Amino acid sequence: MRLLLDTHALAWWLRDDPRLSARARQSIADPVNTVMVSAVSAFEAATKHRLGKWPDVELLVTDFERIVIAENFSLLPISTQHAIAAGGFVAIHKDPFDRLLAAQCKLDGLSLVSADTAFRQFELDILW
Repeated sequence: MRLLLDTHALAWWLRDDPRLSARARQSIADPVNTVMVSAVSAFEAATKHRLGKWPDVELLVTDFERIVIAENFSLLPISTQHAIAAGGFVAIHKDPFDRLLAAQCKLDGLSLVSADTAFRQFELDILW
């Protein structure tokens, strides 16, 4: 299975947070699965940290790429096609971070690891 971690799923995995579901934890840990982390998660974590909304992610913000690679996850860049698809979604959900993650899942055939029910309107394969 090819997984894309929502930003909170990445943070919860790194902190061994009990809010990460058992199914998500098992899927991320399964070496058969390819786990990806989007560049948009770096943008989201940095933005929310700067605004004081997410103080716990300081280390992730300062060393994002090294941390992701150390976990044996793959970095997923944002392409022009991702940006156009994200901007073109008819879904009501306006969060730009979520729209980009949804576009990446749709275009790259990924299952999204997320507890966020707002993703349902994008008709994605969601693992939680």
